[in-house]
Amino acid sequence: MSTEAIIKGSREMMDKAINHLEAELAKIRTGKANPSMLDSIMVDYYGAMTPLNQIANVNTPDARTIVIQPWEKSKLGDIERAIINSNLGLNPQNDGEMIRINVPALTEERRKEMVKMAKNEAENCKVSIRNARKSANENIKKLQKDGLAEDLAKDAENTVQNLTKDYEARVDDHVAKKEKEIMTV
Repeated sequence: MSTEAIIKGSREMMDKAINHLEAELAKIRTGKANPSMLDSIMVDYYGAMTPLNQIANVNTPDARTIVIQPWEKSKLGDIERAIINSNLGLNPQNDGEMIRINVPALTEERRKEMVKMAKNEAENCKVSIRNARKSANENIKKLQKDGLAEDLAKDAENTVQNLTKDYEARVDDHVAKKEKEIMTV
């Protein structure tokens, strides 16, 4: 294994951490309707638990409304039940053709809770990034024991440290954007 391979591996681990953070932040409600709010909902579809977006169109005609149009009208009741049981605090309205969900505005207290959740996700992401750095540095030290020149090892460690700083800055940017989004009324 070379220092380039170690650095590439740590970059890939850090990318995965950022991608996970982005997915988790997308799930956090901001007060605006977003189809991704329903990504975690599974519906009983002929005995198989199926993601909602695989059995219906999920759209947002405006900032406060989500509209769900199932491909089979017979599944309206199952979809409605799945949304109610999801504990997302959403109240679906079934009109026989489609389901409408009015997304309530968030209270100040709930917004602050959402910001805390976002910051918690960011901290988890930073821990993953630091673990990637630690793993890379351990591999560099192993290479050094096996004969890698000290100056090359130091260069590789510095590269990994700079990568870590860059990725942590990206995490901070993501969370700052999400916090602004949440706190905007």
